[in-house]
Amino acid sequence: MVEEGQPAPDFELESDAGETVKLSDLRGKPVVLYFYPKDDTPGCTRQACGIRDAWGEFQRAGAEVFGISADTTASHEKFKSKYSLPFALLADPEHKLGVPYGVGQEGKSSYERSTFVIDADGNVAKIMRRVNPDQHADEVLAALS
Repeated sequence: MVEEGQPAPDFELESDAGETVKLSDLRGKPVVLYFYPKDDTPGCTRQACGIRDAWGEFQRAGAEVFGISADTTASHEKFKSKYSLPFALLADPEHKLGVPYGVGQEGKSSYERSTFVIDADGNVAKIMRRVNPDQHADEVLAALS
């Protein structure tokens, strides 16, 4: 399982737009990976909308933001459209990232609500576990500054 200061485990996942996102292709800018349990549930919606509402600040920080869950790309598409989310949602229905990022939950098919801030060099700068969806955007922005 990855720790702060270590290189972030690379991956390739499909986005809600059907594009392949490869973490190593994003070097040179900070990346926020936030894992969440399920599309269109109360906590996950508040968390996603918090980032949406602070989107200008994320852009000023130069950060790429990706929400990741085990939901399908079709589910992500609906969720993103319903709440006008300005960032990509990545589908990981096979739970490829559960072990390397340590976000799997014993006996559950969903991810633990956790966030990883990755610096421009591809190293994990900050790990936030069991985040509060209502304070998430502010905490991530603080980690980016």
